[in-house]
Amino acid sequence: MFAFFEAAMSRLSVHRVGNKSQNEFYVLSDDSLKIEDELLNKLLMQYFLGAFEKVNEVYHFTHPGDDLELNEIFHYSNAIFTDSNAFHEISQKITKYLFDLSDHPRIKSGELYVAYFTGVQLDGELLDAIGIFKSETKETYLKVYPDTGGFNLEYEQDGINIQKLDKGCLIFNSDKEAGFKVLVLDKTNNQDAVYWKDDFLKLKIRNDNFNKTHTTLSVYKNFVT
Repeated sequence: MFAFFEAAMSRLSVHRVGNKSQNEFYVLSDDSLKIEDELLNKLLMQYFLGAFEKVNEVYHFTHPGDDLELNEIFHYSNAIFTDSNAFHEISQKITKYLFDLSDHPRIKSGELYVAYFTGVQLDGELLDAIGIFKSETKETYLKVYPDTGGFNLEYEQDGINIQKLDKGCLIFNSDKEAGFKVLVLDKTNNQDAVYWKDDFLKLKIRNDNFNKTHTTLSVYKNFVT
């Protein structure tokens, strides 16, 4: 099971990925963000990690040639776990790699967040983890505030709903030889978006006891229903 009540976010880099087929490009930030506002930090933690509390399947990186170093995200993750000073530079490389894969007309542009977490819990073990998240859906928000004689209204366009993470993955510094433990989510529900899990991450579900038990329980539940 996954939990993050003891977790902390030590690094965060934000970039933007466009759609290659639409003649868009990527935009790289010069350095990592320093989040000093405590409330903002809590909101980001909830946005990035909250949705994973309902994720049960644990995956691992793979590659058709059985050489994990040829899996780009495995390679980049291992480099960050080995040398945290290279975090921001590698986050830029991850952004460029995702951009190269964003060549289908239906793939939306958006911000890419790469974060480093400590004290994240998976199956009862406290671990460091790398998070890669993409926000694609923008919404308009109304703001009501007191004004002379009553209230007034403002609106904020292109805002991000922190309850709706579009795409994300958490890569745990555990079981490196087997391809790390990875949690993944993609809420686009679009067949054209398989590039996130299959092309970008190249994941395969772990064949361990937890996943076998979860699958068996799901079969029983469906049968009873």
